[in-house]
Amino acid sequence: MRTLGRVLAVGVVAVLAVFAWRALRPEPRWLFVGGPVVTLDAEDRVVEALAVTGQRITAAGSADVLRAWAAKEGAEVVELGGRALLPGFIDAHGHFPGAGFEVLAEDLNSPPIGDVRSLDELLGRLRERAAATDAGDWVLGMGYDDTLLAEGRHPTRADLDAVTTEHPLAALHISGHLASANSRALAWLGYDASTPDPEGGRIRRDAAGEPDGVLEESAMEPLAEVLFKPSLLDTWRVLRSATELYLAAGVTTAQNGFATREQVRGLVLASRLGLLRLRVVAWPDEVAADAIADGELGVGGVDPLWLRIGAVKLVADGSIQGYTGYLSEPYHVPPGDDPGYRGYPRIPREALIERVGRQHARGEQLAVHGNGDASIDDILDALEAAKRETPRPDARPVIVHAQMARDDQLDRMAGLGAIPSFFVLHTYYWGDRHRDIFMGPERAARMSPTRSAEERGLRFTLHADTPVVPMEPLRVVWAAVNRRSASGAPIGEAQRIGVVRALRGVTLDAARQHFEEADKGSLEKGKLADLVVLDRSPLDDPAGIDRIRVLETWVGGRRVWRAKP
Repeated sequence: MRTLGRVLAVGVVAVLAVFAWRALRPEPRWLFVGGPVVTLDAEDRVVEALAVTGQRITAAGSADVLRAWAAKEGAEVVELGGRALLPGFIDAHGHFPGAGFEVLAEDLNSPPIGDVRSLDELLGRLRERAAATDAGDWVLGMGYDDTLLAEGRHPTRADLDAVTTEHPLAALHISGHLASANSRALAWLGYDASTPDPEGGRIRRDAAGEPDGVLEESAMEPLAEVLFKPSLLDTWRVLRSATELYLAAGVTTAQNGFATREQVRGLVLASRLGLLRLRVVAWPDEVAADAIADGELGVGGVDPLWLRIGAVKLVADGSIQGYTGYLSEPYHVPPGDDPGYRGYPRIPREALIERVGRQHARGEQLAVHGNGDASIDDILDALEAAKRETPRPDARPVIVHAQMARDDQLDRMAGLGAIPSFFVLHTYYWGDRHRDIFMGPERAARMSPTRSAEERGLRFTLHADTPVVPMEPLRVVWAAVNRRSASGAPIGEAQRIGVVRALRGVTLDAARQHFEEADKGSLEKGKLADLVVLDRSPLDDPAGIDRIRVLETWVGGRRVWRAKP
């Protein structure tokens, strides 16, 4: 026992010594110099050098002055050699760590993201995945786009049954708002001819009234039990993969824009264990938000600079490219025989008003998904009613996507102090199809109306909605500046904005959306040293921003990712 006591005593002393050494050792100091330092501060300064002490920025300014500081303080000098230094990119809306599900699901994306061009190729990929999966275990695919397949349709129950009947199989649409399931998966869901459509969703059916496999909106929500409850080992694999993808893109703050209880719990655990290599903002769904408010879901014991619990997320409609976005006028080419088809709300208007009012009165920030302009009308009605009932200064509600927002709706957002967060990459990935199929030329030219928002003084943000499309903040900026589709066609040139304004949408204004502008988003004294080094400045060649390479990513004054030579 005496020996054990001595061992424990030595161990305690050793641990205390390590903590004491860490507390007493001098903070690391860095000087970045030799290239443009794009601060994105209030004056949009581009300076010569940046000084960092520990996790925070000491100064941004003259190379001569800060070289003298570096010599005095013994700072390590990072010679940029003409490369550009910017604030780390901030994800205004996405689904971290959803991009990491690539390790668990088959990639079914079509060009320009992937290479699946036909149903035969899609089914072949799933067949290979099924052959490598134990019988009875789920087979998952992600990212298929019916409008880019040669057949121009969704895979059906019959198609997927031809792949496997030994496994439940689900293929998720690229929008994240639809899925296709085989018979075994439908049986797991409990869906048959007698199952009614759930509120805010639809079970598509064949001529006999049986589910044909395609599930819309709330009808596919139960699949989250499969997708978002991986094993502990798989959770770690997903987190690690997503983190690497984000850091390689220069992202220093990621976001989970619809976090379930399980996801909040997992992120809290990862934060407590020090497993997060980048910062995360989580927007809990209603169930998770209520559990947090009631104390049933503990989120204490985390550093809010690493994990912040942000706005409560509601989903008011669906996806325009999935024909579930809710419009005030019919789709350009309707999906069926009804020429007046306008989509539908996921949450009926009166229910949305009640739910928004309840969360707002509780003092929470609201973030409400709305793509179609009819849905945006409902969201604005709900936000205005909540503000009348419970006035709150600086509530910063977010309209997520705001894809088809009209000018009168932007005016209402300005009056509310609301923040539209635009998924501007729709112009690139779906621009041609919005013009020709979904919206028609006139409405397609106005999607993600960034210039109109800028003219009204709205502090909007820009996002990629990853994993819907890859995490590429520089392509997001390029899309807002150039507005060209994947085919090279212009999509609404009148809505183009300048480079600096677009950069703010993925840095300072994204930080402000999360109530974090005092710590993040620009290179200023006292802010966190979350940085990205690019091979050249985005200010130099607006047309080539999408070809700029990320070379290094720094979080809190530490280099956490570096491109291979």
